[in-house]
Amino acid sequence: MRIVFLLSLLPLLAATGVQADDCANASNQGTLNACAATQYKQADAQLNTLYQQINGQLKDNPQGKKRLLSAQRAWLAFRDAECTFAASGVEGGSVYPMIHNQCLADLTQKRVETFKSYLDCQEGDLSCPVRS
Repeated sequence: MRIVFLLSLLPLLAATGVQADDCANASNQGTLNACAATQYKQADAQLNTLYQQINGQLKDNPQGKKRLLSAQRAWLAFRDAECTFAASGVEGGSVYPMIHNQCLADLTQKRVETFKSYLDCQEGDLSCPVRS
């Protein structure tokens, strides 16, 4: 009985994935919510990759690694609090996940750009916290 029930759910799972992949033509709130969540997950994965690169470049700088960790924790707390506030006007509504995830994606993408700039410091830039 369980197997039949689980197999009956497969088309629903597949349909949800197809909808999330077609964000340009999203026509319902569920798809828009899924698209915003996907955009956030992509930005977060990129951020994590860059964080690991920066952390790797700081391998011989324990104080720099400690400061990076502290800054990232503070930034994550800010991002999460900011997006909770930014989406509070639609809290409880069907659009809330989309608004919240768009905010998370936007702020995460800005942090990605900051991390990229840390990894692309010009020689002689004394303000750069990451030396190659």
